[in-house]
Amino acid sequence: MGVITKVEVQKRGGRYNIYLDGKYAFPAAESVLLKYNLFKGSEVDKELQAKIKRDDDIAMAYSKAIDYLSGFLRSTKAVHDKLVGFEIPEDVIEMTIERLKEYKLLDDLAYAQSYVHTQAATSDKGPFVISQKLRQSGISANDIEEAMLDYSIEDQVENATKLANKLVKRYHRESGFQRQQKVYQGLSTKGFGGEVITQVQEVLKGEPEDPDDELDNLREMAAKLWARNRRYEGNERVQRTKRNLYAKGFDGDAISTVVNQLMEENTD
Repeated sequence: MGVITKVEVQKRGGRYNIYLDGKYAFPAAESVLLKYNLFKGSEVDKELQAKIKRDDDIAMAYSKAIDYLSGFLRSTKAVHDKLVGFEIPEDVIEMTIERLKEYKLLDDLAYAQSYVHTQAATSDKGPFVISQKLRQSGISANDIEEAMLDYSIEDQVENATKLANKLVKRYHRESGFQRQQKVYQGLSTKGFGGEVITQVQEVLKGEPEDPDDELDNLREMAAKLWARNRRYEGNERVQRTKRNLYAKGFDGDAISTVVNQLMEENTD
């Protein structure tokens, strides 16, 4: 049994140092101080000190969690991992998380809904990528499914169309076929599903391509490949150049015409 001889305020607000029989014994949060009436002259035995230590650990964990949550929505996993970084015991972390949930300070569904809304409004990510990010954040499948309801098919098509137009511009020097393939791949990589991609492709098909642009792209690519295959002679150079152009999706008749023109222009 010890007697509290001094209660000292720490520099860190809301924290105190407790002295028993003239010697420093343990720290305590203000809430713990009040709960156990830890004032000068109070007696503290080992059993009570163990309770104080546990409640102070919980108070410390709760305080750190509140600081981490300040101004931001966080997932349960993020808060858990943050507290683990402070080397807080697992049972204390679990109690802290339950308390945060009880006070509605931690809500994975609300976090997921906010994340989906933000990503749908500000990014070019599709639902599969967004869902994957939420899974990595420790959100349950049920909460993800409910949150994704806020990302309508109409919004997905709108965002996917914007992305598709950017990809069309990026690959404007490719053949129409290859450009279409890269747009599809780009949309898929960003997490858009087949239904949305099909709708977007239908929209793009409604915008006719300029055949002159396709021919210009073919001529430019053919010239590069012709030069690259210069080490081959005669028919082998011609066939390699044509195969390369076929692989890039250009029209066969147009390829023959352009390559024949290259042969006439380059008699070397």
